[in-house]
Amino acid sequence: MSAISVSHLYKVFGKRPERGVSALQKGATRDHVKEELGLTAAVVDADFEVDPGEIFVVMGLSGSGKSTLIRMVNGLLDPTAGTVTIGDVDVTRARGEALRRVRREKVSMVFQHFALLPHRTVGENAAYALEIQGMNRADRERRAEEALAMVDLGGWGGYAPGELSGGMRQRVGLARALAAGTDILLMDEAFSALDPLIRRGMQDQLVDLQQRLDKTILFITHDLNEAMRLGDRVAMMRDGRIEQIGTAQQILNDPVNNYVARFVQDVDRSRVLTAADVMESPAAVLGADSGPLAAQKLMREGQMRWLVVQGRDRRFLGLVEDDAVAAAVRDRSERLPVVDPSQVSVVGPGALLADMYTTASQRRGPVVVLDEDERVLGTVPLVTLLAAGGTPDLDAGTDDVERHALVTQEAR
Repeated sequence: MSAISVSHLYKVFGKRPERGVSALQKGATRDHVKEELGLTAAVVDADFEVDPGEIFVVMGLSGSGKSTLIRMVNGLLDPTAGTVTIGDVDVTRARGEALRRVRREKVSMVFQHFALLPHRTVGENAAYALEIQGMNRADRERRAEEALAMVDLGGWGGYAPGELSGGMRQRVGLARALAAGTDILLMDEAFSALDPLIRRGMQDQLVDLQQRLDKTILFITHDLNEAMRLGDRVAMMRDGRIEQIGTAQQILNDPVNNYVARFVQDVDRSRVLTAADVMESPAAVLGADSGPLAAQKLMREGQMRWLVVQGRDRRFLGLVEDDAVAAAVRDRSERLPVVDPSQVSVVGPGALLADMYTTASQRRGPVVVLDEDERVLGTVPLVTLLAAGGTPDLDAGTDDVERHALVTQEAR
């Protein structure tokens, strides 16, 4: 069962909004609905599911409908059409105590502007949701202190919110959501009011908490790099509609339309793409018992400068270079001139491109990608690494693209 299910969701503001839904379903544009009917279509036919334990990011510019969407998910706004289901509860039909139970037991909200109560201490703010639930004071204080410790605010429970920095206050808001013990966190532009360095620290902390607690998180942001960094999957919104849903890698490498392609054009790809996203299967590999003649034959047939050497268990043993192999053949040596693995740039499949540049430039041969048992998964030639981290030129002509492909192929 999905943690959150959104099905054909619409939100239209104005008199008789159902007219707008009908027009949109028949193919009318958002502008037409505004100009001809005097209605504002904030969310148009949103349809997605969030899996348990997933960070699902909804990303869009101001006015794209993302905040309206999250307010329908937690029942703060009634949809004009469509349904929202949290677990087995239809939020769009829940009313009164049933809706309050969903908010108490299933969903916690983290707001952009902290929403802390200034007359209560940090600890009392963190425990506020538990107080609403009717938990006794001793238990809620214990839970609040545990949650504050999770966000590195242990010992700050007795302070007033005004004594904390902006980043610390946002962590109190996160602690309040964690203390509530719900499985789902809804985060509406939760880090956008913070300075860049503090924001990045909060992103790191959220990723760390997610790895430990396995919450389901619906995260709203207008920051593309934040979306790509945090999201297991990202939904790109534009004018109320979801243009594309996919992993960061899918959106970067296979944008569904020109709008998405141009939107992601300037993202720092090196901090999104990993070795697994760009690695290539070795065209050929050598066994440990192979000699220089066998290596030279493979290199000439494949026009390769380097070959991977691996044992019978596929464990990585090193690389051989064409010049060294040619010299060994001339000297009639039977020993393969293997470059020791310590001299090769070796990474795991999850390594970010940004973290691979320095070692790749200082070591010999391509980057070699290994699994946890040191078996070869693939290689990343330096030219591939540099090309993958660059910004694609959407205005380049066909000849430019083909020329770039040929140059890249020759460099490999």
